[in-house]
Amino acid sequence: MNKLILSLGFSLIVFSAAAQEIPRFNPDTIKTITLDSVVNIKAEKLNVELFIRKIINDTSFYQSFRDMKRYSFVAENSVYTYDKHDKVNGSMYRKIKHDNHGKYKMEYLAKVDKGDIYKRNGKFQLYTVEMFDYIFMNSYNSDFINDGSASDGSNGGKNESYKDKLKTLVFNPGRPIKGIPFIGNKTEIFSANMRQYYDYSFSSGTYLDSIPVYRFTVVVKPDLSSFSKDKVMIKKLVTIFDKRNFNILGRYVDMKYSNLLFDFDVQMNIEMSYFEGAKLPTKISYQGNWNVPFKKEERASFLVLHKDYKLEKSK
Repeated sequence: MNKLILSLGFSLIVFSAAAQEIPRFNPDTIKTITLDSVVNIKAEKLNVELFIRKIINDTSFYQSFRDMKRYSFVAENSVYTYDKHDKVNGSMYRKIKHDNHGKYKMEYLAKVDKGDIYKRNGKFQLYTVEMFDYIFMNSYNSDFINDGSASDGSNGGKNESYKDKLKTLVFNPGRPIKGIPFIGNKTEIFSANMRQYYDYSFSSGTYLDSIPVYRFTVVVKPDLSSFSKDKVMIKKLVTIFDKRNFNILGRYVDMKYSNLLFDFDVQMNIEMSYFEGAKLPTKISYQGNWNVPFKKEERASFLVLHKDYKLEKSK
């Protein structure tokens, strides 16, 4: 259960209205957007329900990660771990060339480890870093991105169940996560029961200086009672839509929750861009604090940058 709780927080992945930003990164897609006041769409009536429907039914965001297998590219991965005073006590940097021409090959262009990253047995000190290594360094040839459909994980044991829950949180926000005490239905922010706790809004702007976009924001209502706030885990969800085709180009999520079993404060952002017409991931950033009984408190952040995508014709 402890591993599952930590993996869920990592992936958000991976969500009190006045939650404090952790002073390391500010991984919010808004930083890449210039907002304006013009909102216009001809193909469909623009309203909150349209945006919610697009989020719930979208498969392209996940497909973009799967499509990376068709490309060679360079990834720069930076990981930092922190002590209880938020001072860096460990770091890991990797610059990796992912070669998908023919049989997949991974070449380390740079590899630097500092501080308190590994245990004596060679495993990572923090489960957060272990999950980072699994998802963003080995995932390009792993079963994490092999199948676009989620299952209950019953055929693959606990690890498969963890992976399926990670997929749901990252790629299908708003859906319930089954089998997690005190959390499962708190992720279902578009349900009739949960909507009473949120404000929904959208604005227009420009992404990466050239792409016309809508920015759809779901945020906890500022005047909720303490009792109501305890029912809410996802504090903010931001989704960036390409105006021209409603492709999802960015997703930011802010989570905070505390009870007798655990407490966490996590923010994660994923950004994408076009490469010769294909939508592919370009930036993933995460920061989070986790505290689970009988486990070492986990404080970590990471930044992943993808560049130099090259389509391999044989794929």
